[in-house]
Amino acid sequence: MAGHEVIVRPFSDVHRMGNKVVATLLHDPTVEGLDVALYMDGSASMEDEYGPRGVLAKLAPVKNLVEPQMRWMLEYLASKDRDGQVRVAYWATGDGSQLEEVGLLSAVQAKDFRFPGPRAYGKATVMLPVLRDFVAHMKQQVQTGARRGLAVIITDSQLSDGNDVRAYATQVAKEIAAGRLPRMSFVFVGVGDQVDEEQMEEISHETYPGVGHLWCHRIADRMEEMAELVAVLVDETMTVAAGGTVYDEQGKTLKSYEGRLPAVLEFDVPPECKAFTLEVAGQRFTQPIPEEHEDDDHHEEEAEPVRAPTPAPAPARKHGGHRH
Repeated sequence: MAGHEVIVRPFSDVHRMGNKVVATLLHDPTVEGLDVALYMDGSASMEDEYGPRGVLAKLAPVKNLVEPQMRWMLEYLASKDRDGQVRVAYWATGDGSQLEEVGLLSAVQAKDFRFPGPRAYGKATVMLPVLRDFVAHMKQQVQTGARRGLAVIITDSQLSDGNDVRAYATQVAKEIAAGRLPRMSFVFVGVGDQVDEEQMEEISHETYPGVGHLWCHRIADRMEEMAELVAVLVDETMTVAAGGTVYDEQGKTLKSYEGRLPAVLEFDVPPECKAFTLEVAGQRFTQPIPEEHEDDDHHEEEAEPVRAPTPAPAPARKHGGHRH
């Protein structure tokens, strides 16, 4: 490729062959500018899942079921985050309304990070502080380039403040619709048979003017299913049905994509076309088209770029399948 050719994110490669353009995406543009947070239930009902700690951890055969799931989720979520660092906190700690911040963790840090549980298990499961914390976090992140937020919230029990959560979510949606907050999505995952599925559905089914759904949810039967289910939900929430449209310099549609955007875009352009624009998820990316080269033939068989692995769909379970 000639030195003067410029490749604009989110593209990693662009070639012209006659009137045909082949553009390879570096990553999924629907998550461009995405800031991710993970909130893990720290209420007393989770204590057995974390297992014993201190001296008891060495004596007891019970394993920490949460830790490997947290590591797996964080590696996956970090691949979606704009700077590769996920905000992590335990929630529902102390009196049930407190948050215990873990910090910003990267995929590399997550591989061997210890998650023994919160210092003080909570006496209730109060979610409103989670939403307030995430909104405050996003207000800060917008100043450094964040354009969209994703909060993953895990619980194993009934919420103590379902009505407050719904009321606050309504206010958040109004702020988003007015342009005072960036677009946000909440992935709400219940684990085990103590979760109030009806309550989760009441929260997740809400639609908001100018915004649509803020929430999606599902329930995993066991802790060992949690990470896989989160990954599937996040992938669906952030990319499925995103679609995209490619325009020429005059704004004429060159190609429309329905559903998931492919890793390699192929479309025809007029002979005089010097650039194209990809519009996806409300964002526009304009890419100059390189001049055609003699050796472009081999690029038709070029492999797709390396992406973060997307896990296989979660196995069927008695509570699965609820998503909004």
